[in-house]
Amino acid sequence: MLQATNLQFAYKKEALLRFPNLQLDQAQHTLLLGASGSGKTTWLHLLGGLRQPSSGQIFYGETELTALKNRALDRFRGRHIGLVFQQPHLITALSVLGNLKLACRLGGAPWEEAFAEHLLENLGLVDKAHKGVQQLSGGEAQRVALARALINRPQVVLADEPTASLDDAHCAQVVDLLLRTAQDHEATLIMATHDHRVKDHFSHTYTL
Repeated sequence: MLQATNLQFAYKKEALLRFPNLQLDQAQHTLLLGASGSGKTTWLHLLGGLRQPSSGQIFYGETELTALKNRALDRFRGRHIGLVFQQPHLITALSVLGNLKLACRLGGAPWEEAFAEHLLENLGLVDKAHKGVQQLSGGEAQRVALARALINRPQVVLADEPTASLDDAHCAQVVDLLLRTAQDHEATLIMATHDHRVKDHFSHTYTL
């Protein structure tokens, strides 16, 4: 389903980063583990089409992500890749549902009210649907960000350091939520982190 080969990336005046080859099946969950500064976030950004590699190829099924440009890349990413970051990055001027609708519009996906309600119910947010996101707690905002990542039914969910600032109890809760929600929606979860506490939750790990 996802195949990445011979990926390399170089920031200006910095050493060339080389990344292991990946081949993942649908709903196969994987951890990208490495110390701060090792390049794991760059690796995740390459897989999500947020950066272009210096060399190498990334395929989602028959589609070569690394060959897509501009609007085609944005449209593919919006439809097939869900992104979860350490900070939620929600649009504060919109409600919870407004943020989900915006993700659909930007991804060119149809708005499905019933599916949005299903997501929010599964994440314990159904009573927050019409609330402004500035009214949410940190944990609630994080769950809205996960709903936003899943609203277009992506093939892959990419999570960048979602547990870095959490204590042990909340770390376990977030990892369990990510894994369970991805599994429920048959999405592949790829998490990049330096947090060794999450290692035992994943059966596949790549280390930089």
